[in-house]
Amino acid sequence: MSNSKPKIFTFQNFNNVADAVADHMVAVQNAILFSQKDSIKKNSRRSKSFSNIQQDSLDNPLASSIHNPASNPRYQEKRFKIAISGGSLIHILNKGLLKRNDVLWGKWDIYFADERLVPFDSPDSNFGLAKSLIFDEFDILSTYDFKKNGYPNVYHINQDLIDDPSECADDYEKILIKNFAYKDSVRLPTFDLFLLGCAADGHTASLFPFSESLKNFDEWVIPVTDAPIGPQNRVSLSIPIICHSIRLIFVVEGANKAPILKKIFESEDLDDTLPSSVIHKKAAGKVSWFVDNDALNDLQINKQQYQFQYPIPSSVSITSPL
Repeated sequence: MSNSKPKIFTFQNFNNVADAVADHMVAVQNAILFSQKDSIKKNSRRSKSFSNIQQDSLDNPLASSIHNPASNPRYQEKRFKIAISGGSLIHILNKGLLKRNDVLWGKWDIYFADERLVPFDSPDSNFGLAKSLIFDEFDILSTYDFKKNGYPNVYHINQDLIDDPSECADDYEKILIKNFAYKDSVRLPTFDLFLLGCAADGHTASLFPFSESLKNFDEWVIPVTDAPIGPQNRVSLSIPIICHSIRLIFVVEGANKAPILKKIFESEDLDDTLPSSVIHKKAAGKVSWFVDNDALNDLQINKQQYQFQYPIPSSVSITSPL
């Protein structure tokens, strides 16, 4: 368990959260694509602050090629690997990312932290919502030339397997094994950035309180057949996979989240029955919380003001489809 404390950034409203999350994602993207990845991992293990990690990439001679990626040979080989959950987080990404002109979509590999086993056209589908609010908007964006620079790789479950949670989980795990090398030579896949929400009951991804899945440390992708809310059948990436990521973000908004955040932030002990708390404690030095004021509701915790690292210049005209 990490001895470093998570960072908790607070914001006035939904739009402020969305802008800050997008900025942080671009900062991690640039740190991964334009600096030594092994160095970033080493710094992360030493609990070095992300601002210093980002400064390392800016001090790197290759950093000047951030605005001209083609000039950086290392950039050509690297991919920015992220995992996202669904629900309100997708709306946050829609609001924050699509208006930016510095998201290098063609270098992104996007995975899903979890999925409800429903058809993609169902309003309960995480991929379906991401497709509707993000991926389907690409061709009308004026902020990025997709035909020239490429689309992101998006990895989702096999829709044909939604009637069998175990088979669906096995199939998605095979995708991870293929893309992150062989399972017998890679103990766990390493995501560069993992984005999660936190529900009012403390569940995150499709890991629920008191679930047996919280004790599953062997599988990369877990079948879920007894979700207490929404579609019962799901798949979810496991706790070890999530905690092994280089950086993790919890994005939380709304006054209904205040009681569970109070329980997570004010508890000194690890509550191994509460998924969000488990990740909060086990990956503490790598975790950042982006939370609106309503969700904190006067909690007495160490809050921070987020410092934008890649704000959109006011001189840049951004045309957003939103």
